[in-house]
Amino acid sequence: MTDDGNTRPRATCRVCGDGLEQFLDLGEQPISQAFVEPGADAEEFFFPLVVGVCTGCAMVQLLHDVPRDRMFHHDYPFYSSSSQAMQEYFAGVAREFLDTDLTGDRPFLVEIGCNDGVLLRTIKDAGVRHLGFEPSGGVADVARARGIRVRGDFFEERTAKEVCAAEGTADVIYSANTLCHIPYLDSVFRGVDALLAPDGVFVFEDPYLGDVVAQTSFDQIYDEHFYLWSAESVQATARRFGFELVDVRRLPVHGGEVRFTLARAGRRTPTPAVAALVAEERQRRLSSIDTLRGFAANVARVRDDLVRTLTDLRERGRRVVGYGATAKSATVLNLCGIGPDLVEFICDTTPDKHGKLTPGQHIPIRPAEAFADPYPDYALLFAWNHAAEIMAKERAFTASGGRWLRYVPDVHVV
Repeated sequence: MTDDGNTRPRATCRVCGDGLEQFLDLGEQPISQAFVEPGADAEEFFFPLVVGVCTGCAMVQLLHDVPRDRMFHHDYPFYSSSSQAMQEYFAGVAREFLDTDLTGDRPFLVEIGCNDGVLLRTIKDAGVRHLGFEPSGGVADVARARGIRVRGDFFEERTAKEVCAAEGTADVIYSANTLCHIPYLDSVFRGVDALLAPDGVFVFEDPYLGDVVAQTSFDQIYDEHFYLWSAESVQATARRFGFELVDVRRLPVHGGEVRFTLARAGRRTPTPAVAALVAEERQRRLSSIDTLRGFAANVARVRDDLVRTLTDLRERGRRVVGYGATAKSATVLNLCGIGPDLVEFICDTTPDKHGKLTPGQHIPIRPAEAFADPYPDYALLFAWNHAAEIMAKERAFTASGGRWLRYVPDVHVV
């Protein structure tokens, strides 16, 4: 249930106020990163994970809010730097900003949701002014230990105005895998309006609705991912707050994302990529209720196939363990009712998760070393967005005869 105890779904869009059409119900779900201590007596928080689309601005969004302090707090257990590939990726993003929008006199970059500073450390090392907003205290402390300037707050109108008053306007406001977490976009955009320099850019990248639908990657939907962006919905949202979508770039990270670049209306000429992506979405009828209900039907098919496959493996005496206790895995496990009877444990590289249980289904989480002690017959790959990096690291598993079980875009064995 929501923070006010009301389980009724929202009927109107959080952005424009028009009506919402429900198309997907993923059932009662726990907080995706609320890993459970064995034997803990505390009652877990569950909420209805229901998704709809706005009939006005085409924004796909959750119909129930989860209180932000339940998701983002001192013990938040996700560290962006845990992946070498993502370290390299964000260093590249930072260098691109340094070569383009951060070349003026005393440039200033502000990041919304800087996590452990994976992007900002390159900005810091270049001697450029920067500030990260990060309300999750543990990961913020890691960033500070690296010499990065972090404000332990949520980014919103009030906090953005305070930064502007103290430090002046920002040439770049950037966010990666964070803006989709924030239901209160009105306050965020008013904050961007207050803090962004007249010719500055607001750049954010998040999971892309088009890829989620095409790949049936329904596990991209969980408590933290309140919005699933399309170019059409971003364009409508930007206009509503006095901004303009001036560039889009498809990204191969995290199973398919788009980097959206916004500027104040009339300040920059939109690139041809914007019109091209909007046209592609309209040709696909990406935001139509029929398309999205078709996606929901595919989700049900994958759910049934995965449960059937795991049940068959259990009946044949095969050992299955999970790889990656990700936020995404919470959606899969709880939608499918997958517990320790089907998946023995999940191995993960994050020490803060070791010895705990997955939210909802209570599968034990063990260190990565447990994967080879001994190897299972099958590994269910929850961290599928890092498949290339993981499979390269775990070549000995396949050499020993082990097989990877994947469920995006459908259930198959590798």
